[in-house]
Amino acid sequence: MNLKTIAVIAVGAGASVAAVPLILGGIGFTAGGIAAGSYAAGMMSSAAVANGGAVAAGSTVAVLQSIGAAGLSTAATGAVASVGGAVGAVLARLRG
Repeated sequence: MNLKTIAVIAVGAGASVAAVPLILGGIGFTAGGIAAGSYAAGMMSSAAVANGGAVAAGSTVAVLQSIGAAGLSTAATGAVASVGGAVGAVLARLRG
C-alpha cells in the first residue's frame, strides 16, 4: 500500500466522522431536538403513527436523534471511520 492510498483512507475516515453530525443536523436531528418542519420531523411523525403515538426506543429515529443531540459514541465513531476508510480505499484503488 502506497502513501497516497493511506492518505486517501485517512481522509475518508476523518471526513466521514466529521460529516455525520453535520448531515444529521442538516436534516433536522439537532442538539436541541428535532427541528420543526424538517425531514427528521417527518420521520418522527411517521414513526409515531406506526407505533401508536410514540417513537420506539432504539428505533432509527431515536438513534439518529441521540447522535444529533450527543454526537457519535466511541463505538459509532469507530464504525463510521471504518466505513469511511473502506470507501477511501475503494476510491484509491479505482483511481489507481
